[in-house]
Amino acid sequence: MGARQEAAMSPPRMSSVERVEQVFMRCFGSSLCTRLQGGAAEPLYQPAAKEGDFHVLYYRADYFASALHEVAHWCIAGEIRRQQTDFGYWYAPDGRSPAQQRAFERVECRPQALEWFFSKACAQRFRLSMDNLQGVEDDAPHVSGFARSVYAQVLQLQRAGLPARAAAFFQALCREFDTPVDPADLQFTMEELN
Repeated sequence: MGARQEAAMSPPRMSSVERVEQVFMRCFGSSLCTRLQGGAAEPLYQPAAKEGDFHVLYYRADYFASALHEVAHWCIAGEIRRQQTDFGYWYAPDGRSPAQQRAFERVECRPQALEWFFSKACAQRFRLSMDNLQGVEDDAPHVSGFARSVYAQVLQLQRAGLPARAAAFFQALCREFDTPVDPADLQFTMEELN
């Protein structure tokens, strides 16, 4: 059989984000009846409509970072929050006031720190997200303050250890992406957030 025929017969390679979906399903599909699904116009967590159905964690389009970010929120949400649409969080759309932006960042600090761990497990670059494209221009001092908060949270998680679901997902990502490392041994720097 020629190389061309072999290539035609082999299954197509999964994209990185499809691999993340598969890892999530292996980790939590059976045990917590939850699946990760892309293609959404906006991220959303939808609890199961009835017992026996899957809870669905939707991420935006086919964006790798969105998938990891939504999983980070899910890993933080407790059992009661996981019974509520979008974990019961409020969300103010783009164009938030400075006060709304500060409140958003207080909620976002920990999930973005977890997302940074997950990005490293996948050998991908983490990008800090202010998620407010219509915000005040020339807000560099504020952005660096949020970056310092996320960095401090990463170091705190590194010292204390990842929450159980986040640790399981991190280790599964490391196996999938062949990046075996203990979270305590990872190197994080502020420069990575620029």
